[in-house]
Amino acid sequence: MTVSVLVVDDSGFFRKRLTEILTSSGQIRVVGVAANGREGVELAESLRPDVITMDYEMPVMDGISAVREIMKKHPVPVLMFSSLTYEGARVTLDALEAGAVDFLPKNFEDIARDGGQLQKILIDRVLDVARSRPASRAQPSLSPSSRPASPPARTVPAKPSVAGRPLMSGRQAIQPPQEETSRRASRKGPARHYAVVGIGTSTGGPVALQRVLTALPASFPSPIVLVQHMPASFTPAFAERLNKLCQIEVRQAEEGDILRPGLALLAPGGKQMMIENRSGQPRVRILPGDERLNYRPCVDVTFGSLARAYPGKTLGVILTGMGSDGREGCRMMKQSGSPIWSQDEKSSVIYGMPMAVAKAGLSDEVLSLDDIGPRLIEGVC
Repeated sequence: MTVSVLVVDDSGFFRKRLTEILTSSGQIRVVGVAANGREGVELAESLRPDVITMDYEMPVMDGISAVREIMKKHPVPVLMFSSLTYEGARVTLDALEAGAVDFLPKNFEDIARDGGQLQKILIDRVLDVARSRPASRAQPSLSPSSRPASPPARTVPAKPSVAGRPLMSGRQAIQPPQEETSRRASRKGPARHYAVVGIGTSTGGPVALQRVLTALPASFPSPIVLVQHMPASFTPAFAERLNKLCQIEVRQAEEGDILRPGLALLAPGGKQMMIENRSGQPRVRILPGDERLNYRPCVDVTFGSLARAYPGKTLGVILTGMGSDGREGCRMMKQSGSPIWSQDEKSSVIYGMPMAVAKAGLSDEVLSLDDIGPRLIEGVC
């Protein structure tokens, strides 16, 4: 089936180049181009494309405003193009809040070393995004002022103000029916303490992580390590945004960090994060990103280190994402005696990573996204 695409960008050169690359696949048809966000909104309504590629900085109407309008009128999967800067990261996170599915660097040189690799990356990403669709945004935004309070536990220190708005989305994946049905109650048991909770995710992960982490109280008793496929310039801004929204503390991990209850450490983009347990003191190791690995950070690397550091004493959680990263790390954790949870198909933006784990028979529980936070509280606290 041919995927129809609308290209929205104020650069005539970029529109032409992107159209050439996408149409060269034979699987994608560019049905229209727009030079600003307002034209993009109008063409999205009349052309009803399968995917929209969207620039973020344009005249008349910017990309984020255009995404919001499109999601209100006729939701379509949107792939954003952004700059790999701190400000670009904040803008991209705003775009994901508005309803975009995924993003790529605007500068083609940042995502590929040669033309063939560039063509494959762009085509594959558009085809992957076409498999997801945004649903109605029925859930209220979890701003700091509207976030429900947790049960009294301890005084939470005031956090520094960080610019940016909360992420928000209600997207669902379009995939074949899930073979393994969601299950919860049959595997519930008494709450247990985990030395560490590891959460891995990719496409759709920024929104999914927000939904999970904002549900946790400041007194959450286990340390948390987070692995989100994301560029190096994006992870500091993402950690700051989560820290502003959550009652637990969230920050980007650094070499030598000590894991402690109520703290979530996000793996830095472009590198690998491992957990070492020496003399009962869990510490973070940050290693250079190995070019032989597709993902930097990689869920398999971090989860594998958790399996070695705390056999049988960790909880692995795999959320929405393309590909199968995390499956082998979950296998190592499972073999050491640790339980694994995975997100269900219906609530996943892309049912790739959690499907790989579930199909390998590694999932002890398959949960809807909105059930994972409460289930963590119920099963850990």
